[in-house]
Parts: sequence; structure tokens; C-alpha cells
Amino acid sequence: MRESTIMRIHYGTALGAVALVAVHVLFRFTQDFSDSLQYESVIANYQFLPYAGLLEIILVLLSIHGFNGLRVVLLELRQGRAYEKAVSYGCLAAMFAVIAYGSRTIIMASAGTVS
Repeated sequence: MRESTIMRIHYGTALGAVALVAVHVLFRFTQDFSDSLQYESVIANYQFLPYAGLLEIILVLLSIHGFNGLRVVLLELRQGRAYEKAVSYGCLAAMFAVIAYGSRTIIMASAGTVS
């Protein structure tokens, strides 16, 4: 994939993440801060499927944005075809691992299997 396309994705994920995190923060203002951190309240949030979906989208956007940013920083440190491939594939693998683990957590909490 061309670097210009990757950077467009980077900018798009940043804008999307800012918008959705703002919605997330506004949703948190509907409760008292200490109440929103209670276990029952957190689980209830995950069981509200539209909100769980919002959290999943935020997870994906921030993972893509964050690992692409890390990839860019690492590529600025050193050049070389093998190094660039290793960094790109390593960041891609780490991104998928974070998304998979985060998605697993969201699904388990939504289903009520977290104890």
C-alpha cells in the first residue's frame, strides 16, 4: 500500500477517534463519576449493545491509529527494506492482537461471562 494512502487512513482514524471518544465522554457525563466506576454500572454499559458497539469501534480506530503512528516513528529511526517490512508486519500483528483481545473482553462483558 502506498504511504500516502496509509497516512490518509492515519488522519481519518484520528478524526473518527476524536469524534467517537467525545461521544464516549459525553455518555460518561450522564452518571456521577464515582457511580460510573462501580462494577455493576460498567457491566451494564457493556450489555447496552449500542454502547458496546461504540467501544468496539473506538478500540479498532485507536488501535489502527496508534500502531500506525508507532510504525511511522520506528521507520524514522532507521531505514532498510528488511527493517521496514519487519516493523510494518510487527505493528500489524500487534494491532490485530490488541483488537482481538479487546474484542474478546467486550464480548465477554456483553455476554455477562466476566466475573
